[in-house]
Amino acid sequence: MKFEKRTDGEQIPSSPQEDKPSAGRKPVVIYIMILFIVAFLLMALSFVMHQRSNTEVLGELQDSVSAMQEIQSTQDALLDLQDQLDDAEETVEALESAGEETQAALEAAEQENRALLALYQLQQLYAAGDLDGCRETLAAIEAEDLAAALPEKAAEGVTTPADRYQQLKDAVEARTAADGAA
Repeated sequence: MKFEKRTDGEQIPSSPQEDKPSAGRKPVVIYIMILFIVAFLLMALSFVMHQRSNTEVLGELQDSVSAMQEIQSTQDALLDLQDQLDDAEETVEALESAGEETQAALEAAEQENRALLALYQLQQLYAAGDLDGCRETLAAIEAEDLAAALPEKAAEGVTTPADRYQQLKDAVEARTAADGAA
């Protein structure tokens, strides 16, 4: 109970109407409850929207990760192809080198073949006694430098083509000198 002060110094108990909560305070409590409910609903809505946003961002991140994995696998494939290309270039270089060696060997064999053919022709002309033909053949051999291509090895007991050429050259020169002296 509330006591009010009077002017004469006595206290009187307050009226029973004042002890009851006023009717004006009840709408304030309802208003505060409504505000708490609205605040709670707004927080729940914010949470749902935040979750949705997080889900979208997570999906984008997963797409980015997938794209990075694809890029990584593409880069790995590119590195493998680069290694294969390097290997292929090395093989091409080796084949070109082998081809050049084979070409050089072929040219040497052709040069040797022409030299042996010229030597055969020189032998035939010498055997026939055609000194003019021998001189022409010797001049052709010297002009094409075929004497250097003649083999210096032969089977045992056989004169080497290089030695046979020198013998025929010396014999033709000797007969030419003998014919010129006579």
